[in-house]
Amino acid sequence: MFFGEYEYKIDEKGRVPLPPRFRAHLKDGVVLIPGIEKCITAYPVAEWKKLAASFTGGTVTRRKLRQLNRALFATASYLNLDGQGRISLPPLLREYAEIVDEVVTVGTNNYFELWNSIHWEEEKAANQDQVWQIIESLEGNEGA
Repeated sequence: MFFGEYEYKIDEKGRVPLPPRFRAHLKDGVVLIPGIEKCITAYPVAEWKKLAASFTGGTVTRRKLRQLNRALFATASYLNLDGQGRISLPPLLREYAEIVDEVVTVGTNNYFELWNSIHWEEEKAANQDQVWQIIESLEGNEGA
């Protein structure tokens, strides 16, 4: 499980350390894709395989499924951590997420996200008011 918020500097080679707590879950590597909210989404390989398996069917048309697979798999990067627990962020993903010198690593349960610090503060502020409403709506469904 990934949780917490961690700030790191990116070195001149585009490498960023990952939180020590996260590293044990990433022994098989990590898969990075562009996130929906202008961040980089990072999956442990096992979670990525589960996600990939869910894209083989369902209620969407075959065309939509092909579009989804192209969008996700063509932009995905598989990386291993180096001996110091770092990964090299691919330039295209860094550019997409506008990550330059600093990155905020945010745990989000079974995956984590890498954010530009300004975008993360904006996202966090925008979500704060809605989070408790969402929690209450989930709690309300438990008793139903």
